[in-house]
Amino acid sequence: MSELQILTVLLAVGAYFVCGVPFGLFVARAMGHVDVRATGSGNIGTTNVARSVGKGAAAATLLLDLGKGLVWMLVSRVVLALVVFGGDFASLDHTTVFGTSLTVVFLACICGHVFSPYLRFHGGKGIAVGFGAALGLYWPIGVGLLALFLLLVIPTRYVSLGSVVAAASLPVWCLVFGFPPVAIAPVAVAAVVVIWSHRENVRRLVHGEERRFAFHKSEKENDQ
Repeated sequence: MSELQILTVLLAVGAYFVCGVPFGLFVARAMGHVDVRATGSGNIGTTNVARSVGKGAAAATLLLDLGKGLVWMLVSRVVLALVVFGGDFASLDHTTVFGTSLTVVFLACICGHVFSPYLRFHGGKGIAVGFGAALGLYWPIGVGLLALFLLLVIPTRYVSLGSVVAAASLPVWCLVFGFPPVAIAPVAVAAVVVIWSHRENVRRLVHGEERRFAFHKSEKENDQ
């Protein structure tokens, strides 16, 4: 294996364990004395924390989940620049093999959150961490994902609809912004993982049973 491949694997392993930290669980316990896994949808993500504890806890969870993805992707950029590219940050072009390495790390961020090693491989649904990681992958992609998400969620209040469509669009954004063809595979897998984690939401959307988002509205509503 080349130096770049070895470093990519190490950074991906780090991403898995860092992004697997269940901040929603910790925040809900600290701010609401609630085990968020035993209330609402049972999910540790931002939306279930919002419904189970409130806006403040939801904001903290969102920032922490988003932050862990963003920070690890930025750390990966710096490490790759220093170790592989000799400190030449100008050479970190996402249209090259560098972009491919980052997409592998991005996938590990998503998998860490959805299949948390600290919760017996259960976790959240990958939206907040995915947005943060996308900003670190290539910030215009993150902005595009957020715009699409809001475009669907604001008028409908279906968080799951915005989440699934944004996830499905991820490989398209990467193609549009010139990532190498081989780099599309990791982001496509990441999109599938996020959509899979929303499989019950998709079923309810199809059958007209999905509930619209509201703080503290119902313990039966699923989150992102």
